[in-house]
Formats: sequence, structure tokens, C-alpha cells
Amino acid sequence: MKILAEAEANAAISVLHALGLGKGCSVGIDLKVTVRLVSEPQEIEDDFHSLLQSVVFIWRENNLPLPDNFGWQILSNIPIGQGLKSSSAISCAALKSLNLATWAGLNDSEIIDLSVSSQRHAGCTVTGSMDDSWASISSGWKLVDPQQPAEQSVLIKGEIKDDFCVFIILRGKRSNEIITQNFRTQLTIFERALSSLSSGSIFHAMSANGMAVAAATGDDEALRICNNAIANGALSAAITGSGPAISIVCFIEDKALIEDVLRKTHYEIIETNFIKSDLIEVIE
Repeated sequence: MKILAEAEANAAISVLHALGLGKGCSVGIDLKVTVRLVSEPQEIEDDFHSLLQSVVFIWRENNLPLPDNFGWQILSNIPIGQGLKSSSAISCAALKSLNLATWAGLNDSEIIDLSVSSQRHAGCTVTGSMDDSWASISSGWKLVDPQQPAEQSVLIKGEIKDDFCVFIILRGKRSNEIITQNFRTQLTIFERALSSLSSGSIFHAMSANGMAVAAATGDDEALRICNNAIANGALSAAITGSGPAISIVCFIEDKALIEDVLRKTHYEIIETNFIKSDLIEVIE
């Protein structure tokens, strides 16, 4: 078996949920997936939405070239189905691999558009996840209008220049139903998050967004965990995506204290950091 191409993408956490105001924002974290395009079909585990089949379907639908025989391999440390944008990361990495293998010459915005179409076709997104896809292959944060083509979608953007510690609390795979109307009842809090983001206060935006998502999904436990983390010095604490994972951001010097607080929840904790521009790479 021959490796035809491989590419990376990364996980991300939410800054603004797109169901709230119709605009979304996510930021990448250093949990990675590598997707390999190989010369023989392979059995893929944990592809619950048949996402890779949708990637191939959308690729073909756009009249892009495909190898005669191929299969996929996925190497990932991104937890699935918890709000960490694993579907966006997998679809983007798969599309980047196809782009490399076939010399299709697609740019990032074209990859994003195909990723959104693939996830919609697979049925693994409510919003289209354009902000998540951007965060999976680029550094910093981007406020995105998912109604626009990717090339025109970025409304404002920024970088996280300093080093912070990011903890992820894993509370199992999502079990609650996402009801769009419930998000619309939290417009005031989502608007507070957008206002904070527009002024550059990304961590305030994360916390406000998480509060709105917790209210929309009836997740009282998440509110208790987040409030406790903030009270003990965290810069932000919030549900990511539609949950159930929670992201906690703190200064490096406060890492030991915050970790001790989070361990008392008895959930699995992952320590990571924000993606910086020099960590985004394509493997050839």
C-alpha cells in the first residue's frame, strides 16, 4: 500500500455559536488529525456520519479529479462528538490530501467551501460549521458569516499572541438534542458575546457564549463547573460547540491551581494550547 498524500488539521473551541446570531467564531487548539489518502481501500472506524464518503461525493460533484483506486487512513487525538470540531478537522484534512494528491490547486477558502458542503451532506452540522473549518486550518480567530462563500465570509479576525493554557473537560459524547429555537431565546447573552468579540475581548466572548449555550441546552452542570473555574482564576470557562465538552483558558502561571480545581469534577481533562501560525502545516 502506498501513501498518495497526507495532510493535517486541528481541533477548535467555540468563541461564538452560529445558532445564536447567525454568525460564528472558533479558534484552533493543538489537538490534531492526520488524514492519509492511500492506494487501497481501508476500513475506517468512528466515521459515524460517513463523512469521508461525503467528502468524495462533494469532490466529484465539483468535477475535481480523483485517483483511480484509493482509501483513507485517519490518525487523530481529537475526541469525537463533544464540540471540539472533529468533523471540520477531518473533512478539511481529507480535502487537503485530495488537493495534494491530484494537484487540484485549491486555496484555503475553496477547501473551506468544500468542507462545509461535505459536512452538510453528511448531516453532522446544523450551522454548516464554516467558522469551525476556518479554525481547523488557520491560526487565530475569525468571526464568520456562514451565509457567504468562504472567501467573503470573514467579518473580523484576530490573533492570540500570548501563551495561555487551555484545558478541555471531556464529559462524554453528546446526548442532548440541539433545538434551534432554544438558542434564539438567548439572544441578549449572545449579543453580549458578540460585543466582547468585536472589542477584542475574546475570553469574555467565550464565557458569555458558553453561558448562552448552557442556557439553551439546559446544561446546569456546565454552568456550575464554569463558574467555579472563573472564581478560581480562569480567564474563560465555557461549553464549546453545543457541548458537552468545556474549555477552560488560564494564564500559564495559574495552570497548577486550575488543573487541581478541574480534577475535582472527576471528568477526563486534556491540557493543550492555542494554535499559532507556525504550527499550521501541510505534510507532503
